[in-house]
Amino acid sequence: MMKAVSIESGEASKAIGHGVNRGLSVFDLVLRIVAIVGTLAGAVAMGTAEQTLPFATQLVQFSAQYDDFDSFKLFVIVNAIVCAYLALSLPFSIFHIMRSRAGKSRILLIFLDAIMLVLLTSGASAATAIVYLAHTGNTSANWFSVCQQYTDFCQRSAGSLISSFGAIVCLVLLIIFSSVAISRR
Repeated sequence: MMKAVSIESGEASKAIGHGVNRGLSVFDLVLRIVAIVGTLAGAVAMGTAEQTLPFATQLVQFSAQYDDFDSFKLFVIVNAIVCAYLALSLPFSIFHIMRSRAGKSRILLIFLDAIMLVLLTSGASAATAIVYLAHTGNTSANWFSVCQQYTDFCQRSAGSLISSFGAIVCLVLLIIFSSVAISRR
């Protein structure tokens, strides 16, 4: 014989909401790891970008390095800061998986994630302007496209920008999903 078990509608919705918040917390952890990989890859790729032209002589060598440009230095520093922040925020993300109803720590993470988003966006934007100028040049200022000669350097710096912009997308999603998790409390 089957027993009828009645669950109040409020308890069922709490159980469903708890599961959704746990799912959002797991997705938060995954996004943080992906953003760590993106910022680390961007910093390493830009920080190791350098190329010396093969027709250089012993006395005169033409080379391009990331530290020749202040925007690229800023990009590497900002990516390293955001990567460190994301690594330090992983324990909070794991805590949110275990206690999906935690609210104050989520609010703190939203605030810090927003600051890191602004910081990362500014560093990536500054580097993007230089990479664009290196690719296209500016004829009215008599700046020539240097990517015709420094192809490896330009490809590496453009690749680092792609990974950094991927991390920016991850940070935007982190803020949105954390806000949703708070509103579902």
